[in-house]
Amino acid sequence: MASADRYAATKPRDIPDWEAEQVQETMRLFSDLQVYRNVHAGQWEEGARLVLPTSKNTFYFGSYNFPGQKKTQEQIDATGMLALHRFCAICDSLVTPKNSIWATFVDDNDDVMKNRQVKLWYENATRTMQKLRYATTANFAAQNYNSWQSIGAFGNSTLFVDAFDSRLYGGGRGFRYKGIPLGETFFGENHQGQVNIMIRWFRATARQAVEKWGIDRLPSTMRPALEQDSQRPYDFLHCVKPREEDEYDPDRLDERGMPFESYYISIEGKCLMAPEGGYRVFPFAVSRYDQTPGEVYGRGPVQLVLPALKTLNAQKTTYLKQAHRSADPVLLLNDDGLMDMDLRPGAKNYGGVTADGRPLVHTLPSGNMQVAIEMMQEERGIIDDTFLVSLFKVLTEHPDMTATQVIELVNEKAMLVAPTLGRQHDEKVGNLGMREFSLAMQMGMLPPPPPILREAGLNPRIIDTSPLAKAARANEAAGFMRSVEFARQIAVDTQDPSHLDVFDFETALPEIAEINNSPVRWMSDVQKVAAKRKARNDAQAAQMQLQAMPAQAAMIKANKAPDQSGTIPGSRLQ
Repeated sequence: MASADRYAATKPRDIPDWEAEQVQETMRLFSDLQVYRNVHAGQWEEGARLVLPTSKNTFYFGSYNFPGQKKTQEQIDATGMLALHRFCAICDSLVTPKNSIWATFVDDNDDVMKNRQVKLWYENATRTMQKLRYATTANFAAQNYNSWQSIGAFGNSTLFVDAFDSRLYGGGRGFRYKGIPLGETFFGENHQGQVNIMIRWFRATARQAVEKWGIDRLPSTMRPALEQDSQRPYDFLHCVKPREEDEYDPDRLDERGMPFESYYISIEGKCLMAPEGGYRVFPFAVSRYDQTPGEVYGRGPVQLVLPALKTLNAQKTTYLKQAHRSADPVLLLNDDGLMDMDLRPGAKNYGGVTADGRPLVHTLPSGNMQVAIEMMQEERGIIDDTFLVSLFKVLTEHPDMTATQVIELVNEKAMLVAPTLGRQHDEKVGNLGMREFSLAMQMGMLPPPPPILREAGLNPRIIDTSPLAKAARANEAAGFMRSVEFARQIAVDTQDPSHLDVFDFETALPEIAEINNSPVRWMSDVQKVAAKRKARNDAQAAQMQLQAMPAQAAMIKANKAPDQSGTIPGSRLQ
């Protein structure tokens, strides 16, 4: 059946007054958010030209780039691009490494967390999140890299987490991640500085709109494009914000029982594309690199070194001119001497020297290129320092370091970058993890909590177990071990083991195992520890008894031996 015939039976829907009013209210909010963001957009555009040209002309509402358009024509030096790439690798390896668990779920109730079953349940939840996060259908690794790239280039990133749309994939369940380009995000904060308002502007074709919302929701203005299978993109908005108090009822099971309201709007059609929905947890993990007082949006490394990037670009232009003059120098000729020269290899130019061999043609000096090189190196050093690259260059400059030296060095570097990257755990990892936990519970992908946890109520909290955090906590364990080693040496020298009594190994060892990220299931519970100790004490007692048996037998034999009178001690035969 042709497209025109297939959709002919569908009738465009009427837009009620309440829907038109909601659309107008959202458009007013969207316009207001644009006003306060456009000044930032100018700086982002300037930085994109130098370090991330693929994002050029994407920061203003309505901007459009024809697919395949060339964007690197303004770049002269690639130092900024390379530094951004390394910055993403450093952040990913320190905060969100793929090969380790970097966010661990625990309960906010410390008393409940003392229960082993609760610990095991949260540990299982942590492993489940890690598995769902790195599933092939989730696409987290690629979108997470885009998120770090946005942080480094523009100081802001947004990662959207939603349930996987499995209608075309056999009904599989899971997560789906989308790194939202900064040009599509317009957000606001609450009174405590948390991002809780998001309007995302995006484009989609009429066919994509039907795939997502159905033919019944498609505005009449898009019907011709759908029937012709046009690839023209249309503008849409996705608005997520806190629900008004008089509309929020936590006891309800529908969307009114969710703290955040959500709806999609067609700008061309001026209508809602779906019935009002909601979220229990804010679905956008928004993170900022560095915030200036009074600003909602953050500033990134590019904004901090924008003067150095622009200076380096200008210096590289001058350097290339100097190098060009050195390779193909400007010739100085006498005005009534040689008028034309053949510069081809092997050519003969008569009249270029005097009879005694003195040259009549000279080259114009091209300047001191070494000075230009040193100036560029100075700017490159500033850029590398800001993008955290110089902190890790020593690893490649000293490949003969031992493993212990490398660990100590990484711990030292981690302490230097912790103030900069530490907030990424709160905004990026924290918001991301809570959204994942909420989704997993809604989809039934976590087992039922143990009775004690159901009685106390779920209060999940995320602990930072990234290499950056573990490097910071490793100093605690290292300090304890150094103290124990020092006390042990004193005990050996003085032959007095009481010097080790000041250490509470019962408390320290489990916490050191936690610092080293040892799974709870690898550790024995209290009952197993007590059973092991009882078995060891019983074995020691049996061994001592076995060792004492020869002495006891000798004493018994001595007591039964006859005296000089021929009588046996203790016998009745006296």
